[in-house]
Amino acid sequence: MSSSQSPEPKKPGFFSRLFSWKKVENAEEKAQAEIPPLDIPAYKSLDAVPRDEVTPALPAQGFASQSEIEKPAEAPPVSEVPPPPPSTAEEPQRKSGWFGSLFGAREAVPAPPPEPVPDVVEITREQRDAEREAERRALEEAQKSWYDRLKERLQKTSGGFISAVRSAVGLSGRLDDETAEKLEEILIGADVGMETSIKIVDRLRKRARAEGTEGADAIMKLFQEVLTDVFTGNMKTFQPRATPGVPYVIMVVGVNGVGKTTTVGKMAQRCADAGLRVMLVAGDTFRAAAVEQLEIWAQRTGSEFMRSKHGADPSGLVFDALNSAKAKNIDVVFVDTAGRLHTKTSLMDELGKVGRVCARVIPDSPHETLLVLDATTGQNAVQQVKIFSAAVPVTGLVMTKLDGTAKGGILITIRDQFDIPVTLIGVGEGVNDLRDFNPGQYARALFGEATE
Repeated sequence: MSSSQSPEPKKPGFFSRLFSWKKVENAEEKAQAEIPPLDIPAYKSLDAVPRDEVTPALPAQGFASQSEIEKPAEAPPVSEVPPPPPSTAEEPQRKSGWFGSLFGAREAVPAPPPEPVPDVVEITREQRDAEREAERRALEEAQKSWYDRLKERLQKTSGGFISAVRSAVGLSGRLDDETAEKLEEILIGADVGMETSIKIVDRLRKRARAEGTEGADAIMKLFQEVLTDVFTGNMKTFQPRATPGVPYVIMVVGVNGVGKTTTVGKMAQRCADAGLRVMLVAGDTFRAAAVEQLEIWAQRTGSEFMRSKHGADPSGLVFDALNSAKAKNIDVVFVDTAGRLHTKTSLMDELGKVGRVCARVIPDSPHETLLVLDATTGQNAVQQVKIFSAAVPVTGLVMTKLDGTAKGGILITIRDQFDIPVTLIGVGEGVNDLRDFNPGQYARALFGEATE
């Protein structure tokens, strides 16, 4: 750099700017020292100072006068002071220290609520043992064959009139008139019916004479064969046919409380397990509980579900349901009808109307009309078969609750008096407790044979 050029002014550094307030303070002290002192007369006391000699220029220089000092400040009226606005948000939590002044305030973050602590349920030893026992029974039940379950569920019937017949035959060891009369009384008391009881005893005596059968065990074996002949006849198993574009319609009828809705659900599960597309139609529009129960079965089985408003015409619902089934390529349609007393003629006529609507939408339908009967109702079931068969063409019978009666003879009577096949029997609440009726298997289980 040449000597002719003037040096550039030096910029103040960080420390110069930081301590510049020292220089400013020294400059202010120097300026005040150069101000001449005021010519103020000396007075012995403050009270001797005259009021008129106080200079009025002091307020102009930024000082308050004596009157302004002595005058108290007037507080504003309470009514004019606006109340502070209510605070709706949390006061921000400010940081303290140099970093707080540098970064300012931050909003307070509310602490997360504590996680609920689950209640610890203490399981007693008795409860644990009960759970293990229930698991063991469930495993044993799953490992049992259908015949074992059937024999176990028919123990009430087997221990009822079958045991009575065995006792009557065992007293004499032969079929004389007195033993035959006792057998008729036992059968009538077991809901077999007088006509069927007389017919069974006559067949038993004729075969015993022709074959020369004697002894309690031989007579009981012959009695089992006679009952098997009564069960055997018009046989039909439950096998819905899947025709493309034509749903297989099954209408389920019966009185109240026989288990129609549960039977429909179990049959729907069986069809779903076979790979068929199923639709359930809640034709019982007068009972909300039946509609809800059938809807639950539809959810369990993955079936389509059709319902209508309470009290609607079931025929209209069936008409819409069958048209929807055709459009959706449904394989099997179950129509659950309203439970009705077989003594009400108007209700039975309405049942016939539902059948005619089915035939109008899908020709030759319903393809099956199953009548559900309760085995515990006794001879009343015979009247139900007669009247329902007159209203609609019943193609099969479903006998439920065979595990809940010690009589069990109503199945013998119905098979003897009506040429309607017993399609299904129910011996429990489980889905697998509804099976096809096998006469020989049923008779062997009824007599308690160890193996099938």
